[in-house]
Amino acid sequence: MNKITNHLATAELQALDAAHHMHPFTANAELAKKGARIITQADGVTLTDSEGEKILDAMAGLWCVNIGYGRDELAEVAARQMKELPYYNTFFMSSHVPAIALADKLAELAPGDLNHVFFASGGSEANDTNIRLVRRYWDLMGKPGKKTIISRKNAYHGTSIGAASLGGMQGMHAQGGMPIPDIVHIGQPYWYLEGGDMSPEDFGLMRARELEAKIDELGEDKVAAFIAEPIQGAGGVIIPPESYWPEVSRICAERDILLIVDEVITGFGRTGEWFGTEYYGLKPDIMTVAKGLSSGYAPIGGSLVSDRVAEVIGREEFTHGYTYSGHPVAAAVALENLRILEEEKIVDHVKNEAAPYLAEKWHQLADHPFVGETTIVGMMASLALTADKSVRKPFKASPGTVGFMTRERCFGNNLIMRHVADRMIVAPPLVMTRSDIDTLFERAVKSLDQAYEDVKDAGLMETAD
Repeated sequence: MNKITNHLATAELQALDAAHHMHPFTANAELAKKGARIITQADGVTLTDSEGEKILDAMAGLWCVNIGYGRDELAEVAARQMKELPYYNTFFMSSHVPAIALADKLAELAPGDLNHVFFASGGSEANDTNIRLVRRYWDLMGKPGKKTIISRKNAYHGTSIGAASLGGMQGMHAQGGMPIPDIVHIGQPYWYLEGGDMSPEDFGLMRARELEAKIDELGEDKVAAFIAEPIQGAGGVIIPPESYWPEVSRICAERDILLIVDEVITGFGRTGEWFGTEYYGLKPDIMTVAKGLSSGYAPIGGSLVSDRVAEVIGREEFTHGYTYSGHPVAAAVALENLRILEEEKIVDHVKNEAAPYLAEKWHQLADHPFVGETTIVGMMASLALTADKSVRKPFKASPGTVGFMTRERCFGNNLIMRHVADRMIVAPPLVMTRSDIDTLFERAVKSLDQAYEDVKDAGLMETAD
């Protein structure tokens, strides 16, 4: 057995990493010169790197380690399942106990009539499934022309060709010939930089009604679905104005457009409710889940499907699936994760304790001269960096220049805080204590102070014209 805890020296690990490991969303040649930070252990909300540094993970891995690191129960369940049934598929009229039990549990937890689950290995696969599901649904309903899916600019729905096409990120679309046909995008509800002189309420209504205008432009008989995150996560924790979601819900219901709510980030307690759809009072036809479903301990995702859609899809063979759909080990780990979330009342902890205290500390950052606004829902928050607090304008420098400088200061202070363009975002483990939040705040202030001086010294404290 490889003794991975007795690892090589950091420089040797970095050299091996650079020689063979292609990193996602990375200029690998540039990383090879710098050397990756090698994470070797984790417990609670803290990572340990190969140099022994203790790092506060305010991003919960990739938005996913909801119950925190180091839970032996999940490791024990995985080992037990591997000994009992390490793998079997759910094709060919077969099933197994972990997939059955997890599907039943998800139907119990999910709001409304989302009583059916099509399993995947993650959010990208699940959103690819959703493309197939909605188009097949309308085909079986005798409306094969209804196949266009409307999404939003700056949305994130995964990185496979289908999922990345659903997403609205220009940088991703520039690589690989995306979006694929019959996927179109409307504006995002990002009031801070795009709202101009409009009130948040009026702006939210305007952006919601872009959906109605796009349906009219394309023809209702051509539009299959609208897909959106309750809160845009990877797009910068963009929290829509309160007027936005009620209007979108009205439009989808009146126009007979299926609503797909992507809960890969917002699901399983992050908003202080089990799902973001509950936070906003939505009634989706399909809900995408992943990440917090297993707290990142095993790769698993899925599409939660309403009775209405599932009944139609079930009329004939649905020629779709994955080798690892409902993988027994991943399903067993996810079940144990859900048990912990329930029995330890972690969602209640978010709603009543952690999120209110994080909000109190987070909004204090709005007083910093480098911060234009602070926003937060549950345990996901963002702040806009600014060169001038009196206006809502981006920096004159290329988007992300200042954000990256700030992120580097965070990393240097052993705080994992991410940047999206010039917004700084956090989505920490849901189990954070007040003491953990105090540490996050202290390191955030220190990092903002340092980055503010760096940006001034670099002559970048200018707003765009």
